[in-house]
Amino acid sequence: MTTLAKKAPQRTLLALALTLVLGFGGCGDSNSAEPLIPFVSFIESISVLDQRYPQLRTDNGAVEIPGGVRGLIIVRQNATTYLAFERNCPYRPYDSGCSTVSVDASRLFLVDDCCGSQFTLQGQARGGPAPRPLRQYATSISGNLLTITN
Repeated sequence: MTTLAKKAPQRTLLALALTLVLGFGGCGDSNSAEPLIPFVSFIESISVLDQRYPQLRTDNGAVEIPGGVRGLIIVRQNATTYLAFERNCPYRPYDSGCSTVSVDASRLFLVDDCCGSQFTLQGQARGGPAPRPLRQYATSISGNLLTITN
C-alpha cells in the first residue's frame, strides 16, 4: 500500500470530523430564539438629591423611574458611578401582563415576580429563565444631575 493510499482514510476522517464540528457549531441554543426588547430612543435626567430618591444617596441603592420601554432601574454603585437598566425583562419581553423587573423587597437584587427571573444589582441574570442580562443604558453625572440615554 502506498503512503498516499494510507493517508486517504485519515483525510476522510478529518473531513468528517471537521464537518460535524462546524455543523453542530452553527446550531444556536434555544436562547437565541428569544425576542429582543424593543429599542426606544430617550433622554431622562434626575437629580440624585431629589427627595423622592433617597436610595441614590447610598451605595447599592436602587430606584425605579419612568423611561425606556417599561421603566428604568437606577443603581448607585458609588458617588460617581450610577447604572441604569431597562425594567423590561429579557424573558418574553412582549408579554404585556408580565416582564417587568423591580427592585426586590430585600433591596439586594432585581426580580421579575411573574417569571421568577432574578438579576444582580449590576444587571446580570442570576436565576430564573431570563436568557441574558438586563439591557443597560448609558449614564453620565454632572454635579447632582444624572442623565440616562439610549
